Amino acid sequence: MKYLLTLLLAFFAVGLFAQQAPSGKKLIQFSGIITDQDSSFVVPYVTITNKSNKEQRYGANYKGYFSFVAHPGDTLVYNAIGYNDKTITIPLGITESKYTKMVKMKSDIVYLPAVRIYPWATVEEFTKDFLALKIADDDMEIARKNLSGGSVNSLMRSLPRDGGEISSSNFRMDQERELNKNLGTTNPLLNPFAWGALMQQIFNGDKSRQSNSSSSSN
Repeated sequence: MKYLLTLLLAFFAVGLFAQQAPSGKKLIQFSGIITDQDSSFVVPYVTITNKSNKEQRYGANYKGYFSFVAHPGDTLVYNAIGYNDKTITIPLGITESKYTKMVKMKSDIVYLPAVRIYPWATVEEFTKDFLALKIADDDMEIARKNLSGGSVNSLMRSLPRDGGEISSSNFRMDQERELNKNLGTTNPLLNPFAWGALMQQIFNGDKSRQSNSSSSSN
C-alpha cells in the first residue's frame, strides 16, 4: 500500500511537470525592468501577458521590476496606460536558468482635434460688448495721472508727514534759532521816528475833524 501511494505521487508530479514544460521546454526565471523609451524613467504597474502559455498574466511593481517563470521562445506582450503595446520573444538559445532584459516602452501620444470656443453667439453681441469695453490704462497713462497736480495735492492733504520730513523741519528751525539768538528785538516805544509818525497822524486827525465841523456849520 505504501509503495502504491508513492508511485501515484510520482506519476502526479511527472504529469504536473509535463503540463508546465510541454514539448521538452525548460523553465527559466525571466526578470527585468521596464523603462520609458524617451526619458528612461521607470514605467510602473505594467501588465505582461504570455501569449505562448495560455494568456497567463503577470504584473510589474511600482518600480517597473518584474520576475516570473517562462520558457525560451515564449512571446510576451507588455501593455500599460499611456504607452504603446510592446511585444518581445524570449530567445531560444538560452543556456542558463535565468534571463534578464531591459524592456523599453514608447509613450502613446494622442493628438486631439483643435476646438475653437466663441464667447459670443452673434456678431451683434460681439460688437455691442466691444463698444462697451473699457480698455485699461497703460503704464504711461497711470504715471501721468499719479503725477498730476490734483493727485499730488490730494496726497499732500491726506498723507501724514513721515519721520524724515519732521526731522528736516526741526533741523531747519533749530538752525534759524541759532542764527537769530544774538539779534535783539526793537521796541517801537523807543523809536523817535515812530513817535513822530504817531504825532503826525494825530495832527492830521485834528485837522480833519476841524474841517468837517466847519463845513457842517456852513
